[in-house]
Amino acid sequence: MQSRISDTHLTNFLSPILSSSRANFSLKTLQHFEIYTSLKRPLRCPCYSVPDSHQDDARRKSSTEATTSCRTIRDVAWPNKSSLYILRTDGKSCTRELVTGKGKLAFAYPSTQQHLLVWRNQPKSVMVIKKLGDELLEEFVKVVEFLAVERGMKVIVEPVTYDHCLNAHAWLRDHVYTWDAEDDGRLAEHVDFVICLGGDGVILHANYLFQSSIPPVIAFNLGSLGFMTNHDYQSFREDLDSVIFGSQELESCSFMEDFGLVAPDRTGDRDSDNLGVMVTLRMRLKCEVYRNGCDIPHLTYDVLNELVIDRGPNAFLTKIECYERGRFITRVQADGIMLSTPTGSTAYSVSAGGSMVHPNVPAILLTPICAHSLSFRPILLPDYAELELRIPEDARCPAWVCFDGRSRQELGLGDSVRIKMSDTPMPTINKADLTGDWFESLDRCFRWSDRAEQRPLTLSQKEGHQQDSAAVQTASAARRDQNGAVGNENASQRDVALKSSHDFPAPSKGFAHNVV
Repeated sequence: MQSRISDTHLTNFLSPILSSSRANFSLKTLQHFEIYTSLKRPLRCPCYSVPDSHQDDARRKSSTEATTSCRTIRDVAWPNKSSLYILRTDGKSCTRELVTGKGKLAFAYPSTQQHLLVWRNQPKSVMVIKKLGDELLEEFVKVVEFLAVERGMKVIVEPVTYDHCLNAHAWLRDHVYTWDAEDDGRLAEHVDFVICLGGDGVILHANYLFQSSIPPVIAFNLGSLGFMTNHDYQSFREDLDSVIFGSQELESCSFMEDFGLVAPDRTGDRDSDNLGVMVTLRMRLKCEVYRNGCDIPHLTYDVLNELVIDRGPNAFLTKIECYERGRFITRVQADGIMLSTPTGSTAYSVSAGGSMVHPNVPAILLTPICAHSLSFRPILLPDYAELELRIPEDARCPAWVCFDGRSRQELGLGDSVRIKMSDTPMPTINKADLTGDWFESLDRCFRWSDRAEQRPLTLSQKEGHQQDSAAVQTASAARRDQNGAVGNENASQRDVALKSSHDFPAPSKGFAHNVV
C-alpha cells in the first residue's frame, strides 16, 4: 500500500516559511524541506508521518525497514464497532445516551455527573499501546495473548510495536494487526476500547493518536508516576473482564429490559446483565494555530493536559495579549503562560502554582509562569470560555508553543493560538469511581496532606488542660461580672448627668449677647 504527498501540500507547507519576513532560509528550513520531500517517495506499511518529537521519531523508525508482509486492519473483514450506552446520574435522576458504532462520544452540554458505560454489543476489537523499546514487552505479550486467544478479540498495535514484537514473538503474527498511513485519522472507527501499559505519557500518546474522537481508555500502572493509571497490572485479567462484561451499576438508575440494555453473558446465567464500568469524561482543549493574522487555522490539536506558550531560548520576557471572544483581558509579561484542563491541573500547572481541580469540574485553568507581577495569580475560567493568545507586533521576541509537551514550534510576531473546549472528551475507565480514583492518586503520587500525625494528650496533660480550662472559664466569668458592674455604674452616672442638664436654667438674652 502506497501513499504520496502532493506538490500542493508541499507548497502549502513551505510557503509560510519562505514568504515570512522573519524567517531565513537556514539549516532549520532545509531540514523541514528534506523531511517533506522525503515523504513524496512511496510509503509502505507500517506508515511514516512527520515526526514532531524525538519520541515520535523512535516510534516511526522501523517504518523505513518494514515490508508489505504486515497484517493491517484493511486486510480482513473487520467487525463493526460495538455500540454502547452512557448512563448519567446526579445521584437522584438518571439519563441514558446511545452511542452507535458509527457515532462518537461528544459533549452535548457541560456534564458534572457520574457516568456508567454499558456495552450494547460485546466489544470485539481493542488497541494495546505500550512504552517504547523492550521494556514491558513481556507484560504486553501476556495482555495480547489473553485478549486474542482467551477472549477471541482482534488486537491492534502500533506499527513500530508490530514490527518489534514479531521479531521477538513470531507466533503473534496470527493474533495482532496494525494500520497504515491511510487509516491514521480513522482509527476510532475500528477500535472499541484502548489499553495503555505504562504511565501518563502513554495515555497522552493515545490522545495524540485519536485527535478527532477517542474510544474508552483503560490504563495499567507500569510507569514511574501514573496519576491517571489507577489499574494494577497484576489484576489485568479481572479488570479487562470487567470492561468487556461489566461489573458495576448505578444505584440511582433502574434498567428495564425494553431499554435493550443486555450485557454480554459469559457464564450462561443472567446475573451479569445490565452491568457496566464507571468512566470519567476528561475534557480536552481544542487548540488552533493561526499564522500572520490569517483566518484559516494552520494547525489544530486536541490536548488532554495543557497548552504552554513560553519564551523559549530568548533572553526577554514573553509579551502575550490575551482575549476572550475578541475582548481584551490582559497582557502577559512573564516567562510564559499555560491553559490547562482539570486533568492537566495536577501536571505542569500545579508546579507553576495552579490549583488542583477534580476532572469533573467544568473549568479551564489559566496559570502564568514566573509572571513579572505579584498580582498576576492563577485563575479558573468557565469551560465555555473561548480564548486567544496572541504575540503582538511590538513584542521584543517571538514565543514558543507546545501541546501536551510535544509538537513544539515557534510563534512569530502576529501569530496566535485560539483555545476552547473540545466537544470530544477522553473517556477513561475508573478502577472504583471518578472521585475515589482521584483522591487515591493524590495520596499515591503527591502524598497530599501527608504529615506526621499529632500525638494524643497523656492523662496528666489532659488533667492539666482541664484545670487550665476551668481557670480560664472562672477568669472570664469574673471579667464579665466586673464589666457588668462597671457598666451599671456608668449608666447611673449618665442618668444623673442627664437629669442635671434638664434642671439647669436657660441663659438670659443679655448673657447670650455677651458671649463671644
